[in-house]
Amino acid sequence: MSYLRPLAASAVLFGVTGTAALADLTADQVWQDWTTYLEEFGYRITADESRSGDTLMIRDLAMEMALPEAEGAVSMRMEQVEFVENGDGTVSVVLPETLPIAIAASDDEAQQVTMTLEMTHEALEMIVSGTTEAMEYTYDADAVTMALTDLRAGEETPEIRAAQIRMENLNGTSRTALGETTRAVQQNMTAGPVTYDLDFTDPTEGGTLVFSGSLANATFAGTGAIPESFDTNDMSAALRDGFRFDSRMEYQTGSTVYRFEDDGDVLEGANGSDRGTITSSIGPDGLRYGGAGEGVTIAISSSDMPFPVDLSMARMGFDIAMPVIESETMQDYAVGMELAEFTMPDQLWSLFDPGAQLPRDPATLKLDLSGKGRLFVDLFDPEQMANIESSESAPGEVESLTLHDLTLDLAGATLTGEGAFTFDQTDTESFGGAPAPEGEVDLRLVGGNGLLDKLIAMGLVPQDQATGVRMMMGLFARSGPGEDELVSKIEVTEDGQVLANGQRIK
Repeated sequence: MSYLRPLAASAVLFGVTGTAALADLTADQVWQDWTTYLEEFGYRITADESRSGDTLMIRDLAMEMALPEAEGAVSMRMEQVEFVENGDGTVSVVLPETLPIAIAASDDEAQQVTMTLEMTHEALEMIVSGTTEAMEYTYDADAVTMALTDLRAGEETPEIRAAQIRMENLNGTSRTALGETTRAVQQNMTAGPVTYDLDFTDPTEGGTLVFSGSLANATFAGTGAIPESFDTNDMSAALRDGFRFDSRMEYQTGSTVYRFEDDGDVLEGANGSDRGTITSSIGPDGLRYGGAGEGVTIAISSSDMPFPVDLSMARMGFDIAMPVIESETMQDYAVGMELAEFTMPDQLWSLFDPGAQLPRDPATLKLDLSGKGRLFVDLFDPEQMANIESSESAPGEVESLTLHDLTLDLAGATLTGEGAFTFDQTDTESFGGAPAPEGEVDLRLVGGNGLLDKLIAMGLVPQDQATGVRMMMGLFARSGPGEDELVSKIEVTEDGQVLANGQRIK
């Protein structure tokens, strides 16, 4: 269910508007900018307005918006907001210390779900400057907390003892600039420490989860463009009209601990990292999401495990990019992942290598590929996606694929590779219904025979299977210049031939 997407718009309450310029602003102009911004997100605004000197009082403020696909609605209500003219061309925004947010929706089984969130702040100060076309909000607070205070889901309501996130020492700026057809948005924020807690019991199975964590400090930066016709219920149209948003969050010293208990079985653990980043973007050119952590540690223990397991990595990361709307032209896609200097405890190694015959050096896995492709449908259009699923037709096509880096360094052997292919959409006969590829990939394996010998000695690979593996290696690879080194060039030609080191195998 799409509970949280509409809540992004409500971030305007903590300054998601304004570009700085030296001019006088009035309280009425700032209030008008609020209502315009929220209405662009699809909110319906009602309120009572009154004036007292330099202060514009907004009472009984209600903001409501329907969720997509008739799943319900999200609403926010506040008793009072004040816009105070400071006499120097700026306006102060005074918010109540507690802001309740109510959500009513339906789940996948048409069951009514309601929840109440409370946003609270300590010593929040917000100043607005700029012009009516470009405003800047500068804000800081000792702390801001978002907490789930009530959740009801029919007869299966979970028992929630804690569900909140708290940001201390919060400060930042938010800017917007009105253009001809879009509103440009720029946001910057820092906070720390940031803490989060979750403690609940599943009403069906009875399992209990306790989850908590913290970041020593965090920074967030985002830029975007919001079209005047923005409709949260039609993301495909919004993207075609120019909607986009790019964000980057960085953090220092992150840690998480958890414990899950169900019918006497216990699973608990702790994760940590020295620093990390999370990036995301969405726009007409596609969706991208990635993250990376450095100095990563993972500790797991369970009543079903013979001993606790401690894992560590110097770096762990991923990156995914893909088109999201139908297009006649090709767009970029990419997939990347990295596990660098991965280590695990000797107890785990000893389960399959009790004699310590394999080198236990840190392992590394890296995959980096990209290419061009296009979609025949809009991924955010439920009707189009349903038609694709029912017809079992392909949702798109791939034009090219480039392998920038393949690295697997494990147990004394190292495999590397790189290459590129294009795909002929008009030829689906040469390769069993798939578009015919053309290109080549270069592979290099160092230490492969030595690793195979060790696996035979350990009894993990039978001798007859090892003989078959060596025959395949001899067919597809040739000796390289170094000791225990094999190299291979796999080519697919325009006429459908497959070559290994120049020898035809298809």
